[in-house]
Amino acid sequence: MAGIVSFGAYVPRYRLKRMTIFGAMGWINPANIMLAQGEKAVANQDEDSLTMAAEASIDCLKGFDRSKVDALYFASTTMPYVERQNSGIISMALNLRDDVRSADFSGALKSGTSALLSALEGVGSKSLRQAVVCAADCRLGKMGSPQEMIFGDGGASFLIGDEGVIAEFKGSYSLTADFVDHYRGSRTTFDRQWEDRWIRDLGFDEFIPRAIGGLLKKCNVQIGDFSKIIFQCLYDSARRNLAKILKLDPAKIQDPQHNTIGETGTGQSLIMLVQALEEAKPGDKLLVVSFGNGCDALYFQVTEGIGELNGRRGVKGSLGNRAELNSYQKYAVFRGMIPVDIGLRGEADFVTRWSFLWRKRKAVLGLIGSRCKKCGTPQYPPQRICANPECGAVDEMEDYPFADKKGRIFSYTGDMLAASYDPPELYGYVQFDGGGRIMCNFTDCTLEDLKVGMPVAFSFRKKYYDQKRDIHGYFWKAVPQKEVA
Repeated sequence: MAGIVSFGAYVPRYRLKRMTIFGAMGWINPANIMLAQGEKAVANQDEDSLTMAAEASIDCLKGFDRSKVDALYFASTTMPYVERQNSGIISMALNLRDDVRSADFSGALKSGTSALLSALEGVGSKSLRQAVVCAADCRLGKMGSPQEMIFGDGGASFLIGDEGVIAEFKGSYSLTADFVDHYRGSRTTFDRQWEDRWIRDLGFDEFIPRAIGGLLKKCNVQIGDFSKIIFQCLYDSARRNLAKILKLDPAKIQDPQHNTIGETGTGQSLIMLVQALEEAKPGDKLLVVSFGNGCDALYFQVTEGIGELNGRRGVKGSLGNRAELNSYQKYAVFRGMIPVDIGLRGEADFVTRWSFLWRKRKAVLGLIGSRCKKCGTPQYPPQRICANPECGAVDEMEDYPFADKKGRIFSYTGDMLAASYDPPELYGYVQFDGGGRIMCNFTDCTLEDLKVGMPVAFSFRKKYYDQKRDIHGYFWKAVPQKEVA
């Protein structure tokens, strides 16, 4: 039977305390003090929904043969490209086959579960062997708005298949409704919403019970049969009211992590599903309900295979990797909400040469180098001539992926003259474990964090943004890792 084979998640390192937001913008809307508890996860200046989905998928696919993946679906309402397939970029970053099926799911916050259902149905019909489903969002609320307090950033990913299943898919029930609560036009940056009472009373209180009731009847189960109930609802008061309406055991309701991550939009219900799977035991029944222009309700049952899936960062690991962003102004600059002067070098014209990117797509998006078939020496970028002076073989190379390799800092510098939204710009040389060397940027760190010999891993990030042409460029950056004794 089709189901979940693996899972992964990614929550950005930075956390912004809501009182920091209120301290900067509370003057415009004093009532926001009611929302100023806890903190939210915020993307770094080189992150967006696409990079977070890629990172969650890397976590999900750890230890799995990527050549068996037949499809990749990406769900988000904040995709960087309107006309250029975002899932195609992620597929390249994951080094999937060229003949995979890819698709972008957008337009509603339940797009994540819609993509998940499409993958489950594809595997269930035997038209797909395995499919990756990833979802992430970087939604923006206007400065001083309640949404700015509530929204957080993060993503989740699932590998769907019919072998080695850790959570069997038992059934689903869907509702579609043009219920306008949150909305954004194609030219709009910030989220807009209708009245809170409308969203709570005629949105959550009506659609979620209908979706759950429809699934219970369709699958002939009772609400008490489920070990965890996961439902997407951004109002904590409405969540408590729904628990009363549905007569739910509070201990069985999955924590949405509103006070540690925030409401993550398209990824919200899937991030909560990852959390539930991190704690699940064989036999547990899980109910997942998304919300946004209707609902999707999905029913899973955990198998014995759950105990064999280890080594995932998931939500737990992401929450443990935390650094406070103590400047609201810095957050606003990172998200492009206020303009800043980054010097004349920041005015350089970033022209993406698409023909060049096409020729070098494996090296740029997949971090694929070369390895000599005669002596085994790896090198990045890919070469025709072996870099080993004792070999020197010509045209004897094979593709060699570096993205999953670790490395150590060979040299580094902090450049205050380079154009950067988070100066100083950090870059240097990294020596890959097993051979090969690359010059790249360092991210998710400060200059004081770096030292020669420090271990690093690689993360798919935004390299630049061409504001004139609205072009996002992506590459890999090195992230310092803590030594484990």
